[in-house]
Amino acid sequence: MIARLAGTLILKQPPLMVIDIGGVGYEVEAPLSVFYDLPELGSPVVILTHLSIKDDSHTLYGFASESERTLFRQLLKISGIGAKLALTILSGMDAGSFAACVQAGDTAALVKLPGVGKKTAERLVVEMRDRLAGWDTGGAAQGAAASAPADVANPVEEAVSALIALGYKPQDASRMVRAVDSRDVTTEEIIGAGLVFIAAVIILASRRREVRSALAE
Repeated sequence: MIARLAGTLILKQPPLMVIDIGGVGYEVEAPLSVFYDLPELGSPVVILTHLSIKDDSHTLYGFASESERTLFRQLLKISGIGAKLALTILSGMDAGSFAACVQAGDTAALVKLPGVGKKTAERLVVEMRDRLAGWDTGGAAQGAAASAPADVANPVEEAVSALIALGYKPQDASRMVRAVDSRDVTTEEIIGAGLVFIAAVIILASRRREVRSALAE
């Protein structure tokens, strides 16, 4: 099992990155949240990893924190949740926020994540609640490396493409990016701001439901 990679970042094209270690390039798939905390190309980087071995492929998945990796592994144990959907969930909601939604039974917030329908959200709540009991929901995961600007040719287009690759519908990806002031910013910064925007929409919708429920009582 490859649990950790420490080397030089030579490529970052969400959701893929390549880390050079002793002349060997390791391709790693990661949640979008990992990318906007990565350093610039050519810099040292450390990433926690999970190795998935199948008959036709060996795939490395990368994470900025142990909580992200633990949640990813727990998600893979749920029927119908594959690695791609698990990465999408982690891209749209940090581990603490996801745990909070599960513990509160907030399926309405979960279905706003791309690829998560009503039945999947209900299954996540039922099957993950005990596994996430006692989970720290106090804050977002911290990046594994200091962020730094990166030079990209078309950051807006790359941000939209990256969000689509993670499962967001093209129109939703475009809407998230349009909500961001994309002048003089990197792809990772656009993606990060877009995810913050969609998270705020989810939280606002959840609070509105709570208010309506309280008024109805």
